[in-house]
Amino acid sequence: MKVVSFGSLNYDLSIWMDRLPGPDETLRAQRMEAFSGGKGANQATAAARLGAEAHMVGCVGDDDRGRWLLSVLNSSGVDTSLVRVSEEPTGTAVPLITPADVSIVIVAGANASTGAADADAATEVIAAADVLLLQGEVGAAGARRAAQAARSGGAAVVFNPAPVDPFLVEAVVPLTDVLVMNRAEQVQIDAIGPETDQCDTVITLGSRGAQVGEVVVPPYPADVVDPTGAGDAFCGALGVALAEERPLIEAVRFANAAGALAVATPGAQPSMPTRAAVNALLGGRPNP
Repeated sequence: MKVVSFGSLNYDLSIWMDRLPGPDETLRAQRMEAFSGGKGANQATAAARLGAEAHMVGCVGDDDRGRWLLSVLNSSGVDTSLVRVSEEPTGTAVPLITPADVSIVIVAGANASTGAADADAATEVIAAADVLLLQGEVGAAGARRAAQAARSGGAAVVFNPAPVDPFLVEAVVPLTDVLVMNRAEQVQIDAIGPETDQCDTVITLGSRGAQVGEVVVPPYPADVVDPTGAGDAFCGALGVALAEERPLIEAVRFANAAGALAVATPGAQPSMPTRAAVNALLGGRPNP
């Protein structure tokens, strides 16, 4: 299995709060902790921990945060030889975690410079892959060029358009094989109006599992500590299962198990589960 993730790398500053602040309100947080993150890097980590040969394509700054992110990816078995060092500072994300949910503020930094030239430099690796993972935290030109490279080599394109950007959606959806989004993202994409008949659509439903067409794939039990990265665990696992040529429903079941495990551990990349953990959960029963 060979999986390539073209996307973002972020230094995460996670903040735990009882609730989000209102207008003109100052609140005390419970704690703050730094983690390795970025949707692209998270999904690459998930793929590597689940047994794939995983490659990361993206950008970091020439700073301590960028060097740390690369070292963490390498320690998880992700090939980072196609991550470019940019003059811009490493991207930063601030997940605000409450008992109800997580909200994330992103400063793109070096991720904003990830473009067509980075995709061109990675063309051979992308074309030789089984699956290309794309997300919404980098620009449209680079993501489209990466998708074109995947198509040229026969790799499946899995696109998770989060956050939703109209230019990115219009550029990538026509080249997508599997489109993964939650209900809020579905509403935004429907408003943009790209043609999606050529691809399979997977709707993630949080604690209710995921939906493929008319089929709801049930969730697995989850002990929620931090939901940050659960969607990335899902997408990375889905990519691995598709690289193994599993049918889509079975692949989504595998991804549901990975997502359920991810919410039990603080932080994004630290929560990406191992293959052994996912297999153990798959041996149990999903929620009804």
